Amino acid sequence: MTLRSLSANSPGRRANWRALGLSKEDMEKPKIAVVNSSSELAICYAHLDGIAKIVKEEIRAAGGVPFEVRTAAPSDFITGAGKSGSYILAGRDIIANDIEVQVEAAMLDGMICLTSCDKTPPGHLMAAARLNIPTILVIGGYQQAGEIDGEPVDVEDVWSGQVGERFGAKPKFPVDEMAEHAIMGPGVCAGMATANTMHCTVEALGMCLPGHAPVRGNSPKMQANAREAARRIVEMVHEDLRPRQILTEGAFRNAIATVLAVSGSINAIKHLQATAIEAENGLDVFALWEEMSDVPVLSAVRPTGHVRIEQFEDAGGARAVLKRLENRIDTTALTVSGKTLAENLAGYEIPGPDVIHPVDDPVGPGPAIAILKGNFAETAVVRLGIRDGSRPEEFSGPARVFEDTMTCMQAIEDGVVKPGDVIVSRNQGLKGGPAMGGGASLVLFALDAAGLAKTTAFVTDGQLSGLCLKGLTVAEVHPEAATGGPVGKVRDGDIITISVANRSIDIEVPAEELAGREGPGYVVPASGYLRNFRQDVRDMSTGGVLLPSAE
Repeated sequence: MTLRSLSANSPGRRANWRALGLSKEDMEKPKIAVVNSSSELAICYAHLDGIAKIVKEEIRAAGGVPFEVRTAAPSDFITGAGKSGSYILAGRDIIANDIEVQVEAAMLDGMICLTSCDKTPPGHLMAAARLNIPTILVIGGYQQAGEIDGEPVDVEDVWSGQVGERFGAKPKFPVDEMAEHAIMGPGVCAGMATANTMHCTVEALGMCLPGHAPVRGNSPKMQANAREAARRIVEMVHEDLRPRQILTEGAFRNAIATVLAVSGSINAIKHLQATAIEAENGLDVFALWEEMSDVPVLSAVRPTGHVRIEQFEDAGGARAVLKRLENRIDTTALTVSGKTLAENLAGYEIPGPDVIHPVDDPVGPGPAIAILKGNFAETAVVRLGIRDGSRPEEFSGPARVFEDTMTCMQAIEDGVVKPGDVIVSRNQGLKGGPAMGGGASLVLFALDAAGLAKTTAFVTDGQLSGLCLKGLTVAEVHPEAATGGPVGKVRDGDIITISVANRSIDIEVPAEELAGREGPGYVVPASGYLRNFRQDVRDMSTGGVLLPSAE
């Protein structure tokens, strides 16, 4: 048994802990960080104090000593209000750094992370990979959606309805009424948006216990899961089972396959790449993604289809998806259970076969998400969902360029954007946003409401909400405008050609001419932490980590 804190029990350290109520016997026990992002600002985190209490009780009962520590708690709908949403992604790296500053500095033996809204799962994974101490994640659960006249209503309906009204689209119910009923309890957005995608990704990576993702927020099952995880983290410390033993290439392949199978959020790509960078395992997630591109869609959870997240959970969730993929993934991968994925899946029977389809009878062909390359981008991401012909996958048209989202939205409202256009909304990348702020997702809902989603293409160096799945949309174009990429040099009228079949995105401008063009010269103002983020962030090939090098 290796307990780091035994070698750090100096008299001053013991004096401080004795003053906190620890006994002499406690000094010899595993010291476990309970990483809690509880916040009264957002419903995503509102229940975590209660879960932390449960976890601490169970850790003590299992023979450990819990120390609760707090981190930032970014939430799209709340902390997305300021600076055009720039604090959302930037918060991911604050979470990882918060954990390092408290847990590594205190030389604690392990940690259990209460993981909730979009940026806490990757922040926790990055910290786990960086610190490489025994770590387990507790899935924070999703919120209960409401009903109006017997019809389900969730936050996606509120958001799309709000934008749609501006462009003359009639929401299914009045927006104010939907806002009153959309969220009926704590947890993350319902549907396979970024949070639930990342929750499933955590399980596929082996970083939470099997059968824990997704889960209803603050439900008896979630509380039972938290107790089980709390007992297990103490065992993991005694076993010295560390994240880098789990975060192998096989684990990342399993995670990629799971995201593709549920047509999850494109944001999972950069978060997985950032985790791989922190784990120092040398993986190129973008290359692995293309290698796994034949994985079909097995479940059509909203916004991809009409399956609700409650149905997906009841049908077995991530565990059932992994069971379906059993012959296509690396089941030798180790998990936090101390067992391999194969052992976790042995004897498991899928409770909802109609919701999570077999590989040979999928909902739709793969890939649900593709990586594009060409003379316009080293990498760019397109979310395709169910490829049934309802969305274009080949497109060529003149560029209509906008330096920011609001100008683009106004142009759509004024009828400036026409069918056949390739709308380019730039200056929303990691440095340009900064931190991918800028609200590119709003453009998609505007195009949809204006009836243009299927007759135009949308290209941006920004990121998209996991709720977005409309038309042919190419996001996270790398290199971005702010670093001299072609997306910063494209001009109105330049022909851009997109081909999903060829995995390509190209601009029909001679290379010499494109290289000689000036960029937009547009810089989004940034101060404080966002200025520091802009200075230190690495490019999309690293998933946008804040490291002195991308090695």
